[in-house]
Amino acid sequence: MKNFLLCICLLCSGPISLFAQLKVSKLFSDNAVLQRDMEIPIWGMARPEAQISIQFDQYQQNIVADAAGMWESKLPEMKAGGPFTLKISSGEKVLKFSNILIGDVWLCSGQSNMEWVVSASNNADEEIAKALDDGIRHFKIPATYHHFPQDTLIGGSWKVCNRKTVGNFTAVGYYFAREIRKYHDVPIGLLNSSWGGSRIEPWIRLEKLGYKNARESADFLQAYIDSVEQKTIAELKKIIEILPEEDQGMKEEFALWASENYNHQAWKTMELPGTWESKGYKNLDGIVWFRKEIYLTKEEANSAILLRLGAIDDADITYLNGTQIGATNAYNVDRNYKVAADILKEGSNILTVRVTDNGWGGGFTGTCNNFYYKTSKKQSSLCGEWYFNIGKVSLNNVIMPNQFPTLLYNQMINPVVGYPIKGALWYQGESNASKKDAKPYQQLFSTMIQDWRQLWGYGDFPFLWVQLAGWKAGKNDDWPTLRASQNQTLNIPNTAQAVTIDIGDRDDIHPRNKQDVGLRLALAARNLAYGEDLIYAGPVYRNMEIEQNRIRLHFELNGSTLKLDHPDMAAFEIAGADKKFYPAKVKIDANGQTMVVWNEQIKNPVAVRYAWADYPEGSKLYNQEDIPASPFRTDNW
Repeated sequence: MKNFLLCICLLCSGPISLFAQLKVSKLFSDNAVLQRDMEIPIWGMARPEAQISIQFDQYQQNIVADAAGMWESKLPEMKAGGPFTLKISSGEKVLKFSNILIGDVWLCSGQSNMEWVVSASNNADEEIAKALDDGIRHFKIPATYHHFPQDTLIGGSWKVCNRKTVGNFTAVGYYFAREIRKYHDVPIGLLNSSWGGSRIEPWIRLEKLGYKNARESADFLQAYIDSVEQKTIAELKKIIEILPEEDQGMKEEFALWASENYNHQAWKTMELPGTWESKGYKNLDGIVWFRKEIYLTKEEANSAILLRLGAIDDADITYLNGTQIGATNAYNVDRNYKVAADILKEGSNILTVRVTDNGWGGGFTGTCNNFYYKTSKKQSSLCGEWYFNIGKVSLNNVIMPNQFPTLLYNQMINPVVGYPIKGALWYQGESNASKKDAKPYQQLFSTMIQDWRQLWGYGDFPFLWVQLAGWKAGKNDDWPTLRASQNQTLNIPNTAQAVTIDIGDRDDIHPRNKQDVGLRLALAARNLAYGEDLIYAGPVYRNMEIEQNRIRLHFELNGSTLKLDHPDMAAFEIAGADKKFYPAKVKIDANGQTMVVWNEQIKNPVAVRYAWADYPEGSKLYNQEDIPASPFRTDNW
């Protein structure tokens, strides 16, 4: 399959070139983890019909590249262990890779909550300080796309877990691996193919989405890009008179608009924090400069201050009185900059932030809680009115590739198909949680799981996902229905989900508690993938009975019983025939098998809903192992 796809891509992109140099997939490198107990394909390129020798531990094989220069070999099944060395040679060219382990490889995919790194999660400093397990390895596939299925990765390399590297690991994947390693002495490789903001359709193969062929898809994409670009330009010109193509705030390397002597009084103002899209600048990508005066006493100016700006999407360069004090190129990391006293002065100090946004929301995405400056004497909020000016407008991302069908599969999944894996971890759905997309998600999700399994070709490998956490979503979103679609996908064999309804963040789509997410995924994996007899799922609603003015709920208990800490504040609602839901009281029966739900105002109840909201308020339902129940409803209104 690899050879066929490469030939198709070459034919589509131009004349076939002959590979003169020995190459191997980037997946096979120093520090790699290879899947135990399976044959391990190794593939690459060389001169046409070149002789190639492969050595790995006690295994050695000589093969010949085909007429196009493609070659593939297979290592035999091996038990967990290592480190080993892989040596591939052809003529005088020798590739040698060391510190390779045999263990379990988990494919980690989805959008930003999977991409979210350890350094941006809860207790990051403490977690990084104790990350000393070299049995955990991480490979981040670059966020890239292509019109046609590709055979090779653009980049990426295996990183051994330590204090210097773990901060950039997928947090969900890392905490999952750490939990597995507590109970199973096997190396874990995390193959991280995720892209923030991506819909599910970009991760699905073209044929499974109803397109007839690759050329049809590529032509449609180009026509779509052209139309969206024209529409975007027209909309932007309604709110921005001139669309600068180069940053007006920079003159060569000099930050003109950061100068403390620059007069910004003619600039417009914006209330911060917040994205500029939410302030009326829809579809604006590029560079926007922000300025604000802060006032210091003589005493405050004589010692360093701490500047906190929260997260900034996507990147910032921050200046005070014309001097750069910090820069961060990550949308999911809080900006905490310490400013030395020699930069400060008594009275007015000019704070300037140059924000670069490459797509989607741009600006300050934190809250007033982490938007302030702190001196030796006091803490002062930065929330409120800032001056701003648009430095550059970019049209490069008017069509986001992580929104368009099959583009991410082509470049971020297809090149790793055939690299043996133990299973897959998936955290995605936020970008499909609109009212029109939430229900169809179930079919798309099922299609993707079954197709990935077919592509890898060795049965129903464990597929585990994270159900969407609570978040105060927008008015056009429907997170409860998306969660229900995720629930329905559990009818596919050898699947499980980690319910996270209790550990979301009302004000942030990226909850920082990734430790419990990894723990709950690991519980499922320990049962499905590692054969442990344990309880890994919470209560699952089964059916209901009406008992006069109350409703009794029955559950699949998965070997445990029900638990609810605060019945008077539980996230249950009850309704009569008028379909109006009211907060409900609940009581778990003495043996913990069922529960009753009621509201004194409703004499003839007919339906119950639990945690059926984007961000459900109230205490949550668990089993005795503290695994939460999934949100549910008994009606179909």
